[in-house]
Amino acid sequence: MAQYRIPAVYMRGGTSKGVFFRADSLPSDPVLRDKILLRVIGSPDPYQKQIDGMGAATSSTSKLVTVGPSSRPDCDVDYLFGAASIEKPVIDWSGNCGNLTSAVGPFAIAQGLVHAPRDGIATVRIWQANINAKIISHVPMKDGQVVEEGDCELDGVTFPAAEIRIEFLDPGGSEDGEETAGGMFPTGNPVNALDVPGYGAFQVTMINAGNPAIFIHAEDLGLRGNEMQADVNSNASLLEKCEAIRSHAAVRMGLAATAGEVTALRPHTPKLAFVSLPTGYGASSGKTIDPSMVDINARILSMGKLHHAMTGTGAVAIAVAGAIPGTVVNQLVAGKKSGQIRFGHPSGVMAVGAEAEQRDGTWVVTKAIMSRSARRLMEGHVFVPSSLDPANH
Repeated sequence: MAQYRIPAVYMRGGTSKGVFFRADSLPSDPVLRDKILLRVIGSPDPYQKQIDGMGAATSSTSKLVTVGPSSRPDCDVDYLFGAASIEKPVIDWSGNCGNLTSAVGPFAIAQGLVHAPRDGIATVRIWQANINAKIISHVPMKDGQVVEEGDCELDGVTFPAAEIRIEFLDPGGSEDGEETAGGMFPTGNPVNALDVPGYGAFQVTMINAGNPAIFIHAEDLGLRGNEMQADVNSNASLLEKCEAIRSHAAVRMGLAATAGEVTALRPHTPKLAFVSLPTGYGASSGKTIDPSMVDINARILSMGKLHHAMTGTGAVAIAVAGAIPGTVVNQLVAGKKSGQIRFGHPSGVMAVGAEAEQRDGTWVVTKAIMSRSARRLMEGHVFVPSSLDPANH
């Protein structure tokens, strides 16, 4: 029998890439949808290579996106993001991908889901359905087409492309939703002592901003903050400690009932990041990062491994946490110029901004802003075995 084919576009967004689908191209049954998408991406794969699928065996490339007309009058499209485990039959739909967010606007315009001006800047209002958040994407247009070529350079991406400006509105989460039910700080405090059985207590910031995130001082993990992927990903005991901290923090944040549940079913969020005062290092590109170039060093773990650069939502969380007095991040940047943070990550340097204000004695972040770029890599159809054809179910 012929394989089942599905219209799809393979896109890079920021320092990630994934397979994009119109929501109406996939079955409405979430169980069948996930079986199809796991087969598309090539998971689960005990060899951890995803050779028989579209994934590229890293947390930055094992990603899936659906986009469709919005269910809300104040948005143009609904965007759903799935992080596919490489070795497990699990797609984690609990959080957003800030990097792939930059590709949602261009995809929506090209698919005719959004009206865009022939020339100028198209404003795409995105409803991020995973975390119930509104995002505004500013996409350049020329001659009726999305502009993809340009001079916007991102550390972690080899070639420049056109700049896409992203605004994450109310990243602290006042909308009603699973992730934001606890507000910006689920515990009510910008910093807490977190007891982790077998490892001790750690001072951490647990925050809902872009995605649920946890910040810890690098020195509390026995690190300097300028580590590269090989330094962390080859250290099994360190990864186990980080996962223990992440999973127990998730329970403290009200995101799961047990730490075991987090590890088994929720590999994507919350993310654990460690930060430090600036320390020099050689980025993966060969560029030398001098301490004078950045406000802080930041590293984030994604799907159990150190990320090669910085997740987009991690950048949002850094900006938000940096703007709120008392957080682990703010402790490192307090006294510096507010509004924007430049941080060093394994691939280089990134800048992100946040607008914060006090309302009735409570800090509120109204938006976080960053620039990314996106590009179509391939469009056409993806194929899965005929046994997964919805017509056979």
